[in-house]
Formats: sequence, structure tokens, C-alpha cells
Amino acid sequence: MSRKLFGTDGIRGVAGVAPLDLRTVYAFGAALGEWVAHHGNPRVVIGMDTRESGPWIAEAVAGGLAHAGAQAFFAGLTTTPGVAYLTKTEDFVAGVMISASHNPFQDNGLKVFSHDGYKLPDEEERKLERRIFALLAEDLTPEPFPLVDDPAFDRHYIQFLRSTFHGSLRGVKLVLDCANGAASFIGPELFAGLGAEVIGIGCDPNGRNINLNCGALHVDALRERVLAEKADFGAAFDGDADRCILVSGSGKIIDGDHCMLIAAKDMKPTAVVGTVMSNLGFQRAIEGLGIPLIRTAVGDRYVIEEMLRSGHTIGGEQSGHVIFLKYATTGDGLLTALRVLEIATERGQTLDELTSDFVAYPQKLVNIRFVTKRPLEDLPAVQAAIRATEEEFGAAGRVLVRFSGTEPLARVMVEGPTMERVAARAQAIADEIAVGMG
Repeated sequence: MSRKLFGTDGIRGVAGVAPLDLRTVYAFGAALGEWVAHHGNPRVVIGMDTRESGPWIAEAVAGGLAHAGAQAFFAGLTTTPGVAYLTKTEDFVAGVMISASHNPFQDNGLKVFSHDGYKLPDEEERKLERRIFALLAEDLTPEPFPLVDDPAFDRHYIQFLRSTFHGSLRGVKLVLDCANGAASFIGPELFAGLGAEVIGIGCDPNGRNINLNCGALHVDALRERVLAEKADFGAAFDGDADRCILVSGSGKIIDGDHCMLIAAKDMKPTAVVGTVMSNLGFQRAIEGLGIPLIRTAVGDRYVIEEMLRSGHTIGGEQSGHVIFLKYATTGDGLLTALRVLEIATERGQTLDELTSDFVAYPQKLVNIRFVTKRPLEDLPAVQAAIRATEEEFGAAGRVLVRFSGTEPLARVMVEGPTMERVAARAQAIADEIAVGMG
């Protein structure tokens, strides 16, 4: 049975519209309250990013929890990995993060963590879904529960992050782009507390500017500021701060693949777990160290599942989700920045020097928004365009066509020898998808 509410990263949609309307969010809280009651002490921690819809969604979840006899504790503005950390290390059976990650402010979402700090397995999400639909059929009247945030939660999380860093950032000039999101206050406090001179951008959330031309998906402003300030490093996070994209002092973009390469050189793992999106250049570089790359489907949950199954400690996505299982149960942008900066400062090397053996293959990603989703195998013209690209590039390229797990998008990724040829092939496939899906 496929899931109808939960995608690859929780429940996500437009705030106020099903499945993130008041009734469904309240039913979600009630279903989760019943779930935690069967798994121990019914205490749940709730956190949110800076979207204007966050407070009412948090109160609706808390109201549903109360309806089921569970108690909500409110961390207020915090990061997704912060909620995972609190859920695992404190007396909570579950944690809920209210965020739509890198999406625009109109969207929001519900991510659930169990006491082990990991997102719920698919089967547990299916159980929650069935109970949510049953509760909606009972026509519950939502009764939101007022919440007051406890700043001690963020203090505990910051203390944990600081404890993972060995050394000092004194003398380091660092530009942070916090995407006007969850890291807006935690990020500058964390790095300034370690001695860095912090220049903050994207640290002025107003409820509607989260991810707006800033953060991990829009690093041009960060790059320009790093160069203008003659900073040593730049770091950009997304709305819920589980991603990190870095910028070197020379302006080079350091994505998740680069971060995993830097970490692998230092930690020397038996393998690194990436996704089908990881660049071929990263695969060549990591294999040059004698370290194999294991690829999974796109989504940090699939990376983590493979890491746990095979016992590997470093994994992540090109997009900036990097998982260090020694420290955390999910991707953590702040932790990623700490790990990379610690390695760079200890070795006395720049990010350019640490990634000099990574020669990226030109890669083009095209998104096609659709109204009616059709299986790609039912579109002969699309299949023909994919085959033509694979035949042209052979071992010197790759083609990946998939549907987004969080938005109504088909994504086309093509890698190859030159950007001109890659872009042309990617667009040709995208055009056929657009025609095939009307």
C-alpha cells in the first residue's frame, strides 16, 4: 500500500490547504498522540522554522496530541536536526518538525522522528496515515493548544554542536547565509562562540522571506559576499538547516559531494554512501582514494537506511544533506560546516586545496512541473530521448529522470563531457516530458 499523505520527507504541501489544513493537521496530532501512547511516555517535542504558518500548525499538532492524552513540549524556532537530536537525547517518544525545508514560505510540512532520532519507517507512516483518515471520518472538531517555547532546547542543541568541534575558529572570517530560516539565530551564535568573525546574511526572517533568493539553493549572494569581505569561508543553509553548501575563499562552490570527499580523506571510511545524483567526478575522486561509492535513490532517508544496513558512517547528497552517523541521525547543515571547517583549519588547507582532485562533470538539472502525472515508461518519446542521450555519452555520462517526492515535478539530470551537449540533451528530454504530460 502506497502512502497518500507522507512523501519522501514527511507530509508537505501548501499551508492551510489539505493535507496541511487545520482539520488534517489536528488529526495528525491526534494519531501521533495515540502512536506515542503505545510506545512509552507520551511526550512529544515540537519545533518549527520561520514560516508564518508555523505557529498555528504547531498549536494544531499540540491540540491533537492533547486530544489523545499526549503532552507537547515546544522548542520554538529550531532546525530539523535539532529536533532529531532533542528527540533522541531527552525524554521524548517522538519529535515533530514543522518545515517545508527548501520550499517557499507558502508551503509547510510535518516531519516525524522517533525516539532513536530517525525518521519513521514507511510502515509506521502508513499506520499513522490510516489512523489520520479514520479520525477525519469521525469529524473531529480541532481544538488548538497554545504553546510557549522553551529556549533551553536550543541551548542544549548548541552545546552539543560545540562539543563536536575540536580546536578554535579564532582568526577565521566566516560569512553565514541562514536562508532567513531555522538557523538564523542559532548559526551566528554557534560559530561566533567558537571564535569566528561572523558576517551574517539571510538572518532576518519575517515569515515570508525564508529561502527567498538566499540560502543553500541560491548561493550567488553568499559567493559575492565572501569575495567582497575577503572571507576565509562561506556557509549557506536551507530553511530547516539540514543542508549546507560551502564557498571557499576563492569563491568555489563546495556542495555535498565535495563535503563528503573532504570528510572521507580525513576519516578514511570503508565506503561512502551517496545517491544517484552524486557527480561522476566525485565518484572518480573517491575511488581514487580506494573508497567505493554506494549509490541510493534520492532522499536522505534512503542514504541513512543504507548506512545503517551496511554499517558505513559517512553519506549524503550533492544537495548538501551530509550525514555523520558518529554524531547525528540525520543530515545537519551546521554539523557539516563544523566538520569541514575543523578539517580545513587543523590541516591548514583551503577548501580549494582539499578538493583539488575533484573534477566535476558538467551536469544539468531541468525541472518540469506537471498537472497530471503519467508513468515515464508510458511515454515512448521520452524513452527514446533518454536512450539517445545514453548512447551518445556512453561511460562518459549519465541520465537520470525521476519524479520529485515533495513537489509535482519531473526532474531530468544529465551529465556528460561538455555543458553545451549536456544542456541540449537535458532540454530535449524535458521537452518530451512536457508534451507527454500535457
